[in-house]
Amino acid sequence: MEIDADSATLGDKPAESRAVDLKAVCLFYAVAFALGVTIVSPLWTSGQGLLSPNARLFLAIMMFAPAAGVLAVRLFFPDSVKPIVRSTGLGLGRRSGVLGYWLFSWFGLTLIGLATPFVSALVGLLRLDLQNYSGYRELLLARLAGPILERYSIQTVVQFQLASLVIAPLFNAIFTFGEEWGWRGFLLPKLLPLGQWQALILTGVLWGLWHAPIVLLGYDYPFHPKLGILLMTIFCLIFGIVLGWLRLATDSIWPAVIAHGAINAVGEFTYVVAASGQKIDTASVTILGWTGWILPLLLILVLVLMKRLPLAEPK
Repeated sequence: MEIDADSATLGDKPAESRAVDLKAVCLFYAVAFALGVTIVSPLWTSGQGLLSPNARLFLAIMMFAPAAGVLAVRLFFPDSVKPIVRSTGLGLGRRSGVLGYWLFSWFGLTLIGLATPFVSALVGLLRLDLQNYSGYRELLLARLAGPILERYSIQTVVQFQLASLVIAPLFNAIFTFGEEWGWRGFLLPKLLPLGQWQALILTGVLWGLWHAPIVLLGYDYPFHPKLGILLMTIFCLIFGIVLGWLRLATDSIWPAVIAHGAINAVGEFTYVVAASGQKIDTASVTILGWTGWILPLLLILVLVLMKRLPLAEPK
């Protein structure tokens, strides 16, 4: 597969012949990081952390901080994102040969998330209960969802949960757009002069470190808040390569937006199928843990072996 001139350039020259726009990149990341910290600062100052009644709201708003970084670049360095639709992937990209990428974005990442707890069980780190869903029942009761279980069987609730995964990537896209426009829309193309692998890796690392203010509060890795920064960076590096591949292959951010939404949708699926009476350490299980990284790493390996990654540059 090849990248056409538009997808590999930020103007009329190949990416490799241009230097990284360091001023624009630094401004983008400074705004994205500083604004993210500012948005979630009430969680730190309140003393309640993620237990704050408004925690979910702050976390949702934080997802738009990278988009604000793009707008800051547009304001102070307008030539750096011109034309903004094409240079940041806001368009639909190529019109032919992209249906497979869109379908993979929607369903492929969902299937990876659904398969993750079975990988964890296969290596002996998770006990499953696919009949009574005892762990999920306990979780619902802890979340005061007892009335739901009085009205529906746990099996029916699980079926609803699975059915919702079909439309969840689209709903989540409202929020994941804020991140993807920044990371894969703006930052990844800006770093392409370093080379595709370098750009994909650096984008993923910067994306992961951006989560540090909430990870330190126990977000995603409640048992390892400090180590969680490293774990989140690895997670973002791995999945960032997949999302970046979708962005470059389609010349559009929208498949990455949908795929990011799918990843978020299946993030808690392990809790649905886990048996009760066990500790769920996200450092090891769920899509966030090392057993959750196995399948996307295999996907990346397959793409490399099939010569689909890195994408071929135009001749």
